[in-house]
Amino acid sequence: MDLSDLYTEVITEYGRSQKHRHPLEHPDVTERGVNPSCGDDISLELEVNGGVIEKAAILGSGCAISQASAAIMAGLIEGKPTGEANRLAALFLGMIRKDVTDENELEELQDGVALQNISNMPARVKCATLPWHTLEEALKKL
Repeated sequence: MDLSDLYTEVITEYGRSQKHRHPLEHPDVTERGVNPSCGDDISLELEVNGGVIEKAAILGSGCAISQASAAIMAGLIEGKPTGEANRLAALFLGMIRKDVTDENELEELQDGVALQNISNMPARVKCATLPWHTLEEALKKL
């Protein structure tokens, strides 16, 4: 399987995933992220206890890339300390900017690495990064 096949499979799988698409009963923080150029509009809800993200939920709508990126992110940050979630956001954004290219380091992003070549599609970069920028803003509120 080449990278474009993996990309398509990951976008399809996570874009359809409902695992993190439900409101949380008692979110500690909610942050909205909007990309007006393409209509992506997401709301990230986090339940945090003792500095650990116990639950992450993504609400809203958008293109398959933004929805898949959001689902991948939610899965990665759940159960992680907030500092680790912030570091993963920086790692993902660095990968998209091509600042981080070390494959061992990028392995931490798990399926998120399938979005690595989105930087070659400038019109789609904002779609892939919106959830991660929203996460950074949400973490600032804690």
